Order: sequence, then C-alpha cells, then structure tokens
Amino acid sequence: MLLGIVAGLTTCALWGLTFVAPRAVAPFTAWDLTIARYGIFGIACLLLMADRRFRPIGFSRSRLLTGLLLGGAGYVGYFISVAFAVQLAGAAVPPVIIGTMPVFLAIIANVRDRSAPWQALALPLALIAIGVAIINAAVVSAADVANTASILLGTLASSAALVIWIAYGLANGAVMRSPDAPDGLQWTGLQGVGAAIGSLLLLPLASFDLVDTASVSETTRFLAWALVMGLAGSWFATWCWVAASRHLPLAFAAQLIVAETVFGLAYGFMFEGRIPTAAESIGVAMQVAGVCSAIAVFNKPRSSTASA
Repeated sequence: MLLGIVAGLTTCALWGLTFVAPRAVAPFTAWDLTIARYGIFGIACLLLMADRRFRPIGFSRSRLLTGLLLGGAGYVGYFISVAFAVQLAGAAVPPVIIGTMPVFLAIIANVRDRSAPWQALALPLALIAIGVAIINAAVVSAADVANTASILLGTLASSAALVIWIAYGLANGAVMRSPDAPDGLQWTGLQGVGAAIGSLLLLPLASFDLVDTASVSETTRFLAWALVMGLAGSWFATWCWVAASRHLPLAFAAQLIVAETVFGLAYGFMFEGRIPTAAESIGVAMQVAGVCSAIAVFNKPRSSTASA
C-alpha cells in the first residue's frame, strides 16, 4: 500500500509539469514539444527492450493493441489537450478542471456498482462545480474582452483532456487489476512505443523553420524540457503509475490525482511569478473539498460493507 501511494504521488508531481512545459519552450509550439517528448519516450523504451525484461513478450494481440492505443491516443491526445489549455487559459483553469477526475470516476463507479446514494453525492458535486465556476469567472473577468474566447477555448481543451484521462485511467486500471496483469516495465515500454508512433503522425505540424531562427538558448531550453518530459514525465511517471495501479484499488488511486492538481497549480503560479488570487484560492479550496468529500461518500458504503 505504501509503495503504491509513493508511486502515485511521484507520478502526480511529474505529470504536474505538463501544465507549464508548453509555455516554457516558446517560441517552440505544443506540437514540437509533443513530438520531441514522446519521441524520446519511445526511443528510451526501444533501447531498454535490448534487455529481455523490458520486452512485451507473450502478450495477446488485443493486449498489444490496447497498450499501443493507450500510449498513442491516451498520452499524445492528453498532452496536446493540456498544452493548448494552458496556452489559452493560463495556469489556474486547466489543473482545476482536470482535477475533478476522481469525482467523475466515482460517478462512473456508482453508475456501475450503485455504491452510494445519489443524494449523498449532490453536495460534493455542487462544491466542485462552484469551485470551478469561481475560478473560471475570476479568470474571464480579469481578462481583456479579446481574450475571453481564448479562455473559453482553453476550458474546452481542459475538458477534452479530462475525458481522455478518465478513459486512460479506466482502461489502464482494468488491465493492471486483471488476473494476468502484465509486468510493469513491459507495459510501460509498450505504451512508450505507442506514444512515439502517435507523435510521428504529428510531424507535418512541426516548426522546422525554428531550427534556423531560434536562438541557442531557446533551442537548449526546448531540448532540456523535452528530455525531462520524455524521460521523467513520461517513462518514469508511467512506470510509477503502473505500480500504483497494481498496488492500489482504482477508487483509492484516483484520490491521489488531486495531488496533480496541487502540483500543477503550484508550478503554474511559480512560472507566472505570482501567488493565487483570493478567488483562485477559494475556488481551489472548494474544488479540493468537494473532491475529498465525494471520495469519502463513495468509499463509505464500501467501508461499511467491509466492516459488516
């Protein structure tokens, strides 16, 4: 259990970098960082497969396809959505919206298992909705009229990332909790290859002209971020999350994703060199309170049943 918690929190700390990396590599674009990040991720996985322990040997065709799709559609699609969200909406909105994922997982589980009465979930869901609304209202009201459309588009991109995250979490958790769950290193490597294949499809969108026009410092900064996001934020973070998925129930592992919201907001505010406004602080507090209370409601019937 402790190993799973440490692995999950480590993943959240590394994935939280996703909320600042796209803005830190300017003038390079989100497409450029996506291609470089997941290209490095895939190359690292292929090099490690020189050792038999890292090869996805004995996988069924359906499992191979699932791993490749999780890496390609899941990782690449999620990162692109977040990248555009933070560029369009700033530091506060994307982490808060994506941070509602544990609640949506609780709802999905409740629809499937009927583990908690819907009346009990009304209050936490209302807290989360109000918290998200406060932050979005504060950001929109503080922005120029010309930027309002950009923030709304960023909110839509954040929502798309949320949907992708939920789908990835459900599919990955189902595989890792199956009786014939794959080895964590092999499963990570398979997803890395899938992510690299997905990134190659984006090559036509790369800013090849920046090779000649970007300064040395800009290029160095871009390469440094690509390495950090490819090796630490992708390979190591994926391996940690696979370990967390293996050692923790999905409902509990989902709780740890609240930490990604905290890390993402902290990194974003540090990048912008400011402290959160009163509205952002209140909104985040309500959102976190709502998430925690929803998780408590969702787990309470399960705990009572176990005690009985």
